[in-house]
Amino acid sequence: MESSHRYLKEAVDQALLLRGHRDFDDRPAYDEFLRSVVMRRNRRNAAAFQVERTYLMDLPEHRTTDFVEDEGRVTRCGTFTVDGSIYSAPSRLIGHRLKVRLYSDRLDCYLSGALVHSTARVRRTSTGRGRAINYRHFIESLKRKPQAFRGLVFRDDLFPREAYRRTWERLDQALSPRNACKVIVGLLELAGNYGVEAELAQRLEVLLTLGELPDLEALFAQFAPRQAECPIVLVEMPDASIYDALLDEEVLA
Repeated sequence: MESSHRYLKEAVDQALLLRGHRDFDDRPAYDEFLRSVVMRRNRRNAAAFQVERTYLMDLPEHRTTDFVEDEGRVTRCGTFTVDGSIYSAPSRLIGHRLKVRLYSDRLDCYLSGALVHSTARVRRTSTGRGRAINYRHFIESLKRKPQAFRGLVFRDDLFPREAYRRTWERLDQALSPRNACKVIVGLLELAGNYGVEAELAQRLEVLLTLGELPDLEALFAQFAPRQAECPIVLVEMPDASIYDALLDEEVLA
């Protein structure tokens, strides 16, 4: 297994060298590049593989362990550190020590044997630790203390899209610190709790182009679903005497 991993790594390094850079648009683009490298190598060895194929044994019935186990304690800030990178976690896990399974592309976190959190894996960079921060994990705590937003170490990681970051810069320049934090936290709440992250980002882009500040009340009225009113049902109780007529009809029948 180790030799095959080393063989693949050497092949990928050579392909990247010929490619000229190591940048990819996203994870699927890298996976496609990796698949193409493997396919080229497999075609080169196809004849030798066919000779050995008749001697190969069946695959094991159960998968082998393809993850590394670690532990991470969720701090009161709602983050935990694994393999030199920082991850956020739902607030309900604060104070708990998680059993973490590190796969090549994700982390699965367990508490008392139950899967409680899963997230994409990030790697350490040349400039420091990697960070995987989900703004949804901090919405409720920031609603209680909006001004804490300004002092967060990972504040810039909370912006789900570029439009939110640019809006914060505009708010920070135009409003008082208190009001600026209140508005941006409200925007994150609207985006995360009501599932309108993309639509709201488009609206914020329009406001930025027009040079206008977002109006929280108007945006909530536009994007947040209104509470459905419970219909009023009037139940009219029938007079019990009508059942006597049914009994009489049954006797006649």
